[in-house]
Amino acid sequence: MRAGVAVLALAALAPLVAGCGQDGKGGPNAVPPAGGQQPLQSPSARALDSHTPELRAAHAAHAARAAVAKRWGLKQVPLTAPPAPEKKPRVTTRKGFEVDGHRRLDLPPVFTTVPTEEKVVFLTIDDGAEKDPAFLRMMNELKIPYTAFLSDYVIKDDYGYFGEMQDRGVGLNNHTLNHPYLPGLSYARQKREICGMQDVIEERYGERPVLFRPPFGNYNKDTLRAAKACGIEYALLWNEEVFVDRWEYREWDRKLRPGDIVLTHFRGRGEWEGTMPDMIRRFLDKVTAEGYAVGRLEDYL
Repeated sequence: MRAGVAVLALAALAPLVAGCGQDGKGGPNAVPPAGGQQPLQSPSARALDSHTPELRAAHAAHAARAAVAKRWGLKQVPLTAPPAPEKKPRVTTRKGFEVDGHRRLDLPPVFTTVPTEEKVVFLTIDDGAEKDPAFLRMMNELKIPYTAFLSDYVIKDDYGYFGEMQDRGVGLNNHTLNHPYLPGLSYARQKREICGMQDVIEERYGERPVLFRPPFGNYNKDTLRAAKACGIEYALLWNEEVFVDRWEYREWDRKLRPGDIVLTHFRGRGEWEGTMPDMIRRFLDKVTAEGYAVGRLEDYL
C-alpha cells in the first residue's frame, strides 16, 4: 500500500519536478505563482510535504540531477534509461554486412543497432587520443553510460586515464593496436593487431574484451575470423556519428531509432572546434529532446 501511495504522489508531483532548477525555482518555461502565493502552497508541494520519505527522496534526487545538468550546460535533464532487459536480445549481422560463410563459420555478428523497442541509444567512443579530465567528471556526475573502443598507439602515454574510466564502470574494448586499414593486411597481421590489443587490455585492465570495432568500420572475412580467434564475440559499427559541431547519419532519413549505436571519438580542440564536453552537450541535448535515454550497451549484449 505504501508503494502505491508513493506512485500516486509522484504523479501529483510531476509538474513540480519537471520545472525544478538548480536552486529549486521554476525552469525557464515555468509559470510563476500568483501574487502572494508561495510555491510550497501548491497542491504538488503539499503532496511532497505530507507523503512518504521515498517521495521526498525522489524529488531531492531529481533536483540534484537538474542541478548537475544545469552546471554542465544541458538544455534538459537527461532521461533515465530503463532497467536492463531480463532476457538479452538476439543480435545478428545486419543485412548486407555479411561476409562469405558468415553463418557457417559462426563469425561475430556485425551490426549498427541493438534489437529493442525501448527508446534507448548507446554511446560508443573510439581510439583514446584525447584525455580530458573534464569529460570524465561530466560523465560521472551526469551518470551517462558509454563504451570505449581503444587503440594502444594512442592510449599508451596514459593508461591510467582509462583505468580511472574503468573504475567508473566503463567497458574498455578492442579497436586494434595501431588502427590500420584491416582489409589491406593478411590474416596473420590482422590477428596480431586484434589479439595484440586483447593482450594489452588484459595486462593493463585485467580482462579480455568481447567487443571489437574495426578501424574506419572496414573489415573482411579475415578480420572476423581473426577477431573470433582472439575471443571477440561482437563486431560493432554504428548508425550515427556525433561531432562537436554536427551529426552524421547512416540512414537516409537522418533519424534516431531505438537501439541505435552512436559513434564519437576521443577528440579535443586540437582537431575539433570545441571539447569533449561540448560534444557530449550536443549529443545529450538531441537525444533527450527526442525522448531517448542513453543505455549501457553491455546490458543488451
